[in-house]
Amino acid sequence: MDTLVARERNASLPTLRPVDASTLIIMDRRAKPLKILMGRRHDGHRFMPGKFVFPGGRIEAGDRSMTVAGALHPRAEQALMARVTRPSVQRSRALALAAIRETFEETGLLLGTRDYGSPESVPAGTPWEAFREHGVFPDLEALHFIGRAITPPKRVKRFDTRFFAVDRTAIAREVEGAVGPDSELVELAWVTMAEARRLDLPPITGVLLGELEARIAAGFSPQLPVPFFYQKRGHFVRELL
Repeated sequence: MDTLVARERNASLPTLRPVDASTLIIMDRRAKPLKILMGRRHDGHRFMPGKFVFPGGRIEAGDRSMTVAGALHPRAEQALMARVTRPSVQRSRALALAAIRETFEETGLLLGTRDYGSPESVPAGTPWEAFREHGVFPDLEALHFIGRAITPPKRVKRFDTRFFAVDRTAIAREVEGAVGPDSELVELAWVTMAEARRLDLPPITGVLLGELEARIAAGFSPQLPVPFFYQKRGHFVRELL
């Protein structure tokens, strides 16, 4: 992996401070073999152009105040608050909500529950308004925190990304038109793990596929430790949270 990511390094770039971000892996565990949802990024992006990725992005202000149904598992909260400055439950919650919102923006999929009607209050002028319109409460209880990775130095962008996973059954509604030739994701595909590994992936995405497989094989319990990847003295480190 060190060799792979070295190819993407540009020594002339400044070392940027990583920005908090989240990614969501949607799994179809009813499919045999299991399938996951991946999207191909637009070729015009500066960061990972044309790569197949999981939907995701950085935290936005509305993620800190959106109404939710359910709560993160206590073990997930504990892992999300490890190895960060000023840890808080609110920050952990915002990271989980960012993954749900970004998934909607990039794929048109609203994840959550329709059991409680529409959220009465949502952050104005944000994509969360679509959840009220379609009667969907984002449900944090459905999310599993499965990994964290910090983009290495000397890249055009750097993120401190938290990887969440959720079952396909958590999709409450789908809005057409989010994916297309002029969108952030130009195509979506449900693929098996074997098919995913043959796609053009960022190195860390391939690593997380392996972590996800191992987690599923171990029973997919929320109590399992969460891997944390970062670079130290030019080499990748895998730590458990």
